[in-house]
Amino acid sequence: MNNPSRRQFMTGLAALGAATLVSGGKSAVEAQANPRRIDLHHHFVSPGLAKKATEVRRQGWETLRDYSVATTLEKMDKAGIETGVCSLTTPGIWMGDDFRIERAQAIALAREMNEFAATMMSDHKGRFGLFTVLPMPDIDATLKEIAYGFDTLHADGAGFLSSYGRQWLGDKAFDPIWQELNRRNAVVYTHPTDSNCCHDIETGPATIEWLTDTARTIHSLINNGPNNAPSVALRYPNIRFIWSHAGGSLIGVASRVVGGIDGDSLKNPPANSKLAQVRRFYYDTAGSASPVFMQGLKILLGDASHIVFGTDIPFGDGLAVVQGLKTCGLSAEELRGVDRQNALKLVPRFNT
Repeated sequence: MNNPSRRQFMTGLAALGAATLVSGGKSAVEAQANPRRIDLHHHFVSPGLAKKATEVRRQGWETLRDYSVATTLEKMDKAGIETGVCSLTTPGIWMGDDFRIERAQAIALAREMNEFAATMMSDHKGRFGLFTVLPMPDIDATLKEIAYGFDTLHADGAGFLSSYGRQWLGDKAFDPIWQELNRRNAVVYTHPTDSNCCHDIETGPATIEWLTDTARTIHSLINNGPNNAPSVALRYPNIRFIWSHAGGSLIGVASRVVGGIDGDSLKNPPANSKLAQVRRFYYDTAGSASPVFMQGLKILLGDASHIVFGTDIPFGDGLAVVQGLKTCGLSAEELRGVDRQNALKLVPRFNT
């Protein structure tokens, strides 16, 4: 069986949203005139990452190899995107299954990526932000890079993958990271990857596993710890998490992740329930601009105020996301929120 490329997979998801016929109304279309969109699922590639990806040739390497800032700006302009907040994509800055082998390279590449993004922000004022690239799962090196990213480069948050080897984000080993980010009231953006258990299962990681790994790591963050200790999300309430691709397979497995869902629980979930924790998070539209995801999220979250615009540039197409959102039955006010206003709660420095 031939596995789909990442570009084919993301284009197909975006096309699904664009082709689905649900009335958005003329006012919803008009709401997207001069939207000044903020793209919170927006990737970038430094020369070192492009070189490493080309050598290793994991899925999506051709797109990483061919990345350019100029082409990115053209895509942004065509889709009405004013700002893209740069982040790392899968497979990250180490591409094997044993971090110890690539540790020194990964630490150096994280710094290169962050400084490359800082140059983009300086050269193109207001067009780019940064979710700091981190050499996870090295705790000490990650804490050092958080300090550099936030204090020296003035990053907008921290960027993570959904898992590292066989560790998901709720792993107790990561507590020092969450303690520091909670202290900083940080935004945390998370991009899916495939755990080393699941590179070559069934149709390949792009089709199912990236989305499942996102739901799996959300589950790890909202589950109570040993001896019924509060979950990571409850222990570190100042962290604002953003999940890619509308939470991945969260909608499909919601009853497994948050427990039984009925009309009454959706109306008024208890304050520390799993559903209430899930509602604190934010979810982007990359590859998910269809009524299935958007209406499902609205029901699960209670409203659309935590849905944010995301494209997956350079893999995704911003225009396809824009067109797909028009089919999702969102009101003009909700579209304005998704395009920009919801993101400003997370990256307020772009409120100019």
